[in-house]
Amino acid sequence: MENWYVPITIVPGIGLLLMSTSNLLGQLSGEIKDLIKSHTNYQNLLHRKLIQLKLLNLAMVFLYASVAFFVISGLIAGVYQSVHSMHDDVPIYFSVAGIFCCLGALTLLIIFSFRAVQIKQDQFNPNS
Repeated sequence: MENWYVPITIVPGIGLLLMSTSNLLGQLSGEIKDLIKSHTNYQNLLHRKLIQLKLLNLAMVFLYASVAFFVISGLIAGVYQSVHSMHDDVPIYFSVAGIFCCLGALTLLIIFSFRAVQIKQDQFNPNS
């Protein structure tokens, strides 16, 4: 792997995903807090929002793991380039693991987005 810096250049993009996901997490936590304070009969809505919170948390775990794999990949590839004693495929395995973690997180965020729209529609629709 000659371009040891390639996996590390992906990290800022994932950092932006982490930042936006943490903002979503904060907003959702605030909504849950408001629902609990209002003491109204929103148990079903509250339960659905708590599931959404878990989904966001899991997505963030995958994003953090993805960053870790990409950094490890770049580090191993950089060391390999200076030492030339290890197998060349090792950094690629870590890059692939990082890609899979990132794809898993993106899948969870897509699911979150679809569910969030449905929850908001149910929350503000007086007929449901």
